[in-house]
Amino acid sequence: MTNRILIALTSHGDLGGLRPTGFYLPEAAHPWQVFTDAGYKVDLVSVAGGEPPVDGVDLSDPVQRAFTEDTTVQEKLKNTPRFADVEQADYDAVLFAGGHGAMWDFPSDPDLAAFARDLYERGGVVAAVCHGPAALIGITLSDGTPLVAGKNVAGFTDSEENAVGLTEVVPFLLQSRLEGLGAKHTGAADWQPHVVTDGRLVTGQNPASSTGVAEAVLKVLKS
Repeated sequence: MTNRILIALTSHGDLGGLRPTGFYLPEAAHPWQVFTDAGYKVDLVSVAGGEPPVDGVDLSDPVQRAFTEDTTVQEKLKNTPRFADVEQADYDAVLFAGGHGAMWDFPSDPDLAAFARDLYERGGVVAAVCHGPAALIGITLSDGTPLVAGKNVAGFTDSEENAVGLTEVVPFLLQSRLEGLGAKHTGAADWQPHVVTDGRLVTGQNPASSTGVAEAVLKVLKS
């Protein structure tokens, strides 16, 4: 155990020409709080490196405020490495935070896919929340099977995407794509927390699931 966890962020900042997007701040901040409270060192990574775009900021949330006011976190956020520049052996787990931007760049980054595959196959935990499971679409194990094939997973549901009016804007529907890869997707009612653990794969449905996903990651690591 290295007692280090990596939180992965999207670098895509355009929501289909409608408005800016990026990683959803509470989906990074709440896991960060859970992990640091448990004694883990938390690092950040992004697809393109540098400072990733951010969305969903609510500074009335004390956890998000703490994240934005932590000088160490902010220094890391301004200078995130790319996946190719991170040594996966240094980490016990990776958590893919959501935000609509993840739908564009998470599935197609080969370095992301290689990092997560190698971490998973050596016994690490792969986790994702909300749109973060878009990362799982591009991850194939060494035997050629999709990571999610036959696995129980959660992710932002087709119903929730419809509820926010973005069904025709996102490049694909996350729930449907995961199911197309052979995943066994389950969902709660819109906006309700829902976390699924299948071995060393932990996934959550929406922003309300962020804390629960992080807690589930710790439970797997302790086991």
